[in-house]
Amino acid sequence: MTFDMSLVQRGARLRRSPYFEATQRYGAEAYTVYNHMLFPIRFGDLEEEYRHLIRHVTLWDVAVERQVEITGPDAFAFTNLLTPRDLSRCAVGQGKYVVITADDGGIINDPVLLRLGENHFWLAVADSDVLLWARGVALRSGLRVEIREPDVSPLQVQGPKAKEVVSALFGDAVLKLRYYWFLETTLDGIPVVVTRTGWTGEAGYEIYLRDGSRGDELWERIMDAGKPHRIRPTGPSDIRRIEAGILNWGADMTPENNVYEVGLDYLVDDDKKTDYIGRDALERIKAEGVKRKLVGIEIEGERIEMNAVPWLVKSGGDTIGRCTSAIHSPRLRRNIGYAMVPVEYAASGTQLRVKMSGIGERRATVVPKPFVDPGKAIPKS
Repeated sequence: MTFDMSLVQRGARLRRSPYFEATQRYGAEAYTVYNHMLFPIRFGDLEEEYRHLIRHVTLWDVAVERQVEITGPDAFAFTNLLTPRDLSRCAVGQGKYVVITADDGGIINDPVLLRLGENHFWLAVADSDVLLWARGVALRSGLRVEIREPDVSPLQVQGPKAKEVVSALFGDAVLKLRYYWFLETTLDGIPVVVTRTGWTGEAGYEIYLRDGSRGDELWERIMDAGKPHRIRPTGPSDIRRIEAGILNWGADMTPENNVYEVGLDYLVDDDKKTDYIGRDALERIKAEGVKRKLVGIEIEGERIEMNAVPWLVKSGGDTIGRCTSAIHSPRLRRNIGYAMVPVEYAASGTQLRVKMSGIGERRATVVPKPFVDPGKAIPKS
């Protein structure tokens, strides 16, 4: 074993993904805990992994994206109740990036939703207990639904050569998938769902395994198909996701934030005809305007490492906000990140200071986000 799991785990409370043994064989050097499961976050140097992602193709164990499955006669009505997006515009076979909102408009989670049938949905959730939230909402809803966590564990295949790898596995049909659409299929009898999605800002796919007993087989089949294209396992690339303007729930947004603060207002369909949790609050917030905004920033000085805590953001002698995510971008040769600040400090060009743990204060400037490929031409290609 490359990593001594006794350093983070004692007992069986923390779950292991169907790919856990494969990640050990291939040299995972660090793990974290995400959705009550061990999550491999690094196989080597983080900048080297980033460069491999943007030049070649990578394989990433994201089984920690636990699915909340909603079925039953009223599954559409119930799922539509959870989100400001109008799911009547989501066809069977299509996915949507959505937010799940609380009654005060706060963001409970920002999952990728897949519609597998008229009344069959998966929510691939970030690190929060959406299963319990959904069951709580269902308890007094009067709607006939079944809510559970199915045996589904995704992998991500991401990078410029991702299309070559998945077409070798699944044929030309997978290349016809539009962004955020999916197909259900098998690979050597292994049941999977293949989606045109990812958390990298690169061209890519997610392969949802529907039989956890076959995780090792699926991993090795993907690695074999990727050998001609220099595939390698990696952890999540914070460098690439920050460049792409992708937010990390729990850091860049929490239930204390709403979509208008974090720039996800496009996830609210104002003309949605049916009600949803948080509608009154979001309509009020939109009408009144927000008091703070999540902005892009560039931080001056030598390269920085990923912030382990929210860094303080200052103007003059006052602390006005916090830096939620920050890292050095090798491509841009700049330190970039996000900061939550009062709206009066949110305009591009605003000068700020960031107080970094163990480093001190550095000057920072508010800039537009995303930092790379604002039109998402790369993942849609």
